[in-house]
Amino acid sequence: MAERTSEPDSFLEHRRLLFATAYRMLGTVTDAEDVLQDAWLKWNDTDRSTVRHPKAYLVRTVTNLALNRLTSAKATRENCVGPWLPEPLLTSPDFARETEVADSVSTAMLVVLETPSPVERAVFLLRSVFGYTHAEIAEALDRPEPAIRQIARRAKRHAQARRPRFDIDEVERDRVTARFMAACSGGDLNALMDLLAPDVTCWSDGGGVVTAARRPLYGPDHVARWVLGVLAKPIVTGFVLESVGINGELGALALIDGNPVAAFTYDIEGGRIRNLRFQVNPYKLKGLSCGIDGATRCGG
Repeated sequence: MAERTSEPDSFLEHRRLLFATAYRMLGTVTDAEDVLQDAWLKWNDTDRSTVRHPKAYLVRTVTNLALNRLTSAKATRENCVGPWLPEPLLTSPDFARETEVADSVSTAMLVVLETPSPVERAVFLLRSVFGYTHAEIAEALDRPEPAIRQIARRAKRHAQARRPRFDIDEVERDRVTARFMAACSGGDLNALMDLLAPDVTCWSDGGGVVTAARRPLYGPDHVARWVLGVLAKPIVTGFVLESVGINGELGALALIDGNPVAAFTYDIEGGRIRNLRFQVNPYKLKGLSCGIDGATRCGG
């Protein structure tokens, strides 16, 4: 892991990695920032002269704090009103070009990672995304290395089986996004239906706070009518749709007077949208002022 260092600002030096670890573990910016705050307090109270590898120590601390939080959060998510979707996060165009990294933070992948146990999720991320050895993970999670190897194999099989496999061509995604925003902005039902795959599915997360479908919606007609119906409600001056990088992919952001009110992410197959995720929970739109890759300010 990291080389020995006596620098007093190791936490700040590795903050980007620590936030990335916590966010991928938890799927929400708020929880990730809370974990970083707790990790900072622990780091601040630690006798740093006893810490040989600060980076390893900090990653271990963040991972375990996230594990504890994720374990308690699972019950809450299972009882939430309607589908649960990750909190969207702004990312820059450069971030999306790092395919392997971008895939690990995509909304679709974060949804996949909701299924394994918290420990399997942690092992998968540390091994497959951040490149830690089985021995390093075993030390971080305080588990035998043979057990970590077994968990890693199981988690990898799960991720490979359910990993989304869709078009990643940037030009195609730009074109589809432009058409999607034009159809939504103009309230063009036929144009939007033409853009949706025959087996399109739409999930929306309102968190019980704002209007959202409590079950997935299926089919172009049903999905298009529902989306346009929701967007037609805020009949106010200043409503716009913008294309932005969200979780490593180009998506669409709805704003009213410059404030985000909805975020769209989607999978594209054959030039059409197959899976559409519609985040309208106001408590989960806070991450849209943050960037995991430094695109914008996040948490200071």
